[in-house]
Amino acid sequence: MSNEEVLPPGTPFPTLMGVEILERTKQRVRGRMQVRDDLCTAGGILHGGAYMAFADTLGAIGGFLNLPAGARTTTLESKTNFMGSAKVGTVVFGEATPLHIGRRSSVWQTRITAPEGKLLALVTQTQMTVEP
Repeated sequence: MSNEEVLPPGTPFPTLMGVEILERTKQRVRGRMQVRDDLCTAGGILHGGAYMAFADTLGAIGGFLNLPAGARTTTLESKTNFMGSAKVGTVVFGEATPLHIGRRSSVWQTRITAPEGKLLALVTQTQMTVEP
C-alpha cells in the first residue's frame, strides 16, 4: 500500500519526511520513519519538530478516518513530552490511538518509540472537524 493510498488528499509533507504508514483503522494508526540527517539537529539527533510532525500525521489520519463524508480535519492543539532521543540511521515507530472521538473534534495520543520499544515521545493532539 503506497502513502498516496493511506494519506488524506493534499498531504505531501509526510511523504517528504519519509513517513511510512503500517496500519490505519478508526481505532489505531501505526507508522515508522527513518531518522535521516535532514531531520536532525546538532549531533545527529532527531529534531523535536520531526517527532511532532510524525505524530501529527498519524493522529490526523486517525481523525480523518473518523470524519463524516465530505468533512476534513485540522490540528487544533498539540502537546509533546520528549523522553528520549533517536540517532541518525535509526527508525522510530509511532502508534496513535483515540482518547475521544466526537462530532466536532477527536483527541489522539501518539506514542513514538525506538525499535526495541523504548518510549521516546508522547504526543496528545486535538483534531477539529471542519464541515463542508
